Amino acid sequence: MPGLTILHEDRDIIVVNKEPGLLTIATDAVRERTAYALLTDYVRKGVAKSRERVFIVHRLDRETSGVLVLARTPDAKRYLQGNWDTAEKRYVAVVHGHLDKAEGEIRSYLTESAALRVYSTPHADKGKLAHTGYRVIQTSGPYSIVSVQLFTGRKHQIRVHLAEQGHPVVGDRKYGKAGDSHKLLALHAQRLTISHPFSGERMCFVAPEPPHIARWLREKG
Repeated sequence: MPGLTILHEDRDIIVVNKEPGLLTIATDAVRERTAYALLTDYVRKGVAKSRERVFIVHRLDRETSGVLVLARTPDAKRYLQGNWDTAEKRYVAVVHGHLDKAEGEIRSYLTESAALRVYSTPHADKGKLAHTGYRVIQTSGPYSIVSVQLFTGRKHQIRVHLAEQGHPVVGDRKYGKAGDSHKLLALHAQRLTISHPFSGERMCFVAPEPPHIARWLREKG
């Protein structure tokens, strides 16, 4: 289906690779072409009155591509969300510049302004703890390709943490570098490991990088 590729499906979950530009769920401005709407139509197989549906477990930013899991039942949704702290979430990002350390961790308290811009605050009582790990995979000219692990899942967490380190994600129009002409955000949810809501089995899902990120990985700096 346009915008989504199914990586796995069973009676409890559907796992997809979401393309950049597709919302996870509707907003006031966009209500129909979302991952949720497309997958609801998919499980209903064209039968409008079908009771089949999907349930949102987590979200990816509209501009971010990669692994997205949705539940098929309320019980599966409750299990996945109740155990979300055990999920392993790894991303790949292309950022401006070369990081001083080849790997490290970033911790801060994130809050959001009235203009809906997320930023770090030194005051624990005014934000939510965000914890991000990173490792440089390679450099490519003036850019770095980094593997990122999310230990928490705050809004815009990766984008804000990397931007505040002086290395914004390429193509980030909200937190990015002035004059960045790249049209697509170079951030991809590459790998997601969860415990299956029925069997409890640990399952790892990997989404191939979209072309605009894959080309960076083929280049050597």
